[in-house]
Amino acid sequence: MSLLPILLDLIRRAGSLSFERYMELCLYHPEHGYYMQGGERTGMRGDYFTSPDLHPVFARLIARQAGEMWERLGRPPRFTWVEMGPGRGYFSHDFLAGAKHQNPAFYDAIEYIAVEPSERQRAHLRERIAAADFAPNIRIVPSLGEVDQVTGCFFSNELVDAFPVHVVTRSSGRLKEIHVAAKGGRLIEKIGPMSGTELAAAVARYAPDLEEGHRAEINLRAAEWMRAVAARLGRGFAITIDYGDLAPRLYTLDRPRGTLMAYREHSAGEDFYRSPGETDLTAHVNFSALIDAGNEAGLELAGFTTQERFLLALGEENAFRDICDPGESEIEQLQARLKLKRLINPEGMGNIFKVLIQQRGVEPAKLTGLKFQNSNER
Repeated sequence: MSLLPILLDLIRRAGSLSFERYMELCLYHPEHGYYMQGGERTGMRGDYFTSPDLHPVFARLIARQAGEMWERLGRPPRFTWVEMGPGRGYFSHDFLAGAKHQNPAFYDAIEYIAVEPSERQRAHLRERIAAADFAPNIRIVPSLGEVDQVTGCFFSNELVDAFPVHVVTRSSGRLKEIHVAAKGGRLIEKIGPMSGTELAAAVARYAPDLEEGHRAEINLRAAEWMRAVAARLGRGFAITIDYGDLAPRLYTLDRPRGTLMAYREHSAGEDFYRSPGETDLTAHVNFSALIDAGNEAGLELAGFTTQERFLLALGEENAFRDICDPGESEIEQLQARLKLKRLINPEGMGNIFKVLIQQRGVEPAKLTGLKFQNSNER
């Protein structure tokens, strides 16, 4: 059985689903959800690439930043690193290996917690970590609810863009919401009422100039998630890396269809209703909402910058020696440099991806990764 008959039955009984509910089922249905099936989502055999897929240098540089965070916290005997959405564990493996090589004292202090909702992905993650024989205390849990208050850092890479979003539009001068209905056994869109006052308030706050017929995505769950992270961060940092921007640069006239995309086999499109559960659905992240939610929950803004500037700042000190492994051939070293270029290319991942760092209980001081932050990024 596929997800489509389940969706059609729900729509038959309810009349329609909000797009947010539809996206939630497509991505997180316990059996048929895109992220819950345990298949290859990233890399050559998946539907898209993430930064950890390209080269270990991404995780190694972040391990360097984490070591500095540990120092800023006074070198506590336990530094808890909470990775949310680790997938199959490419980042966790390279992060721990990088920390062990760069800073053994920091490595010995690490408690690594991976938060992964998919049982199948948790199994893959256990296999990868077990094969590496890492010394730090490592836990794999299904939700943030399993994490107690920590001293350390909460980290995510391309997580928030996969939270279900409401899709809103302006029709006949009034705010409306996109719903999913059915016709002749097919899924179709229809314009319906807004889901509630919280959604309307978010539009008023972040996309007040939405034009007639234009669309915008509102991710209410991102703020809920940030509040949950803040509640569990006693002292330390939260690093959020994703594609998106601050609200004034996200909700603009040149995006009349918003940023919602469907990814399958490394192709992007707007056919959101084809093969539900087998296609990734994603939208750009409104970092203004994450900053505001963090502030309201007691987190301070440490900085906001592009992935390009963040990685360049972290690699400057040792001229990116992290990029190559001992014994690599000249061709392998060239391939590694080309992959690094892709990570920092300002016309690609380097500028599309942003890095948000928030903190609590830390003396004010600029982190190395924020060294090249521009004033207009704050």
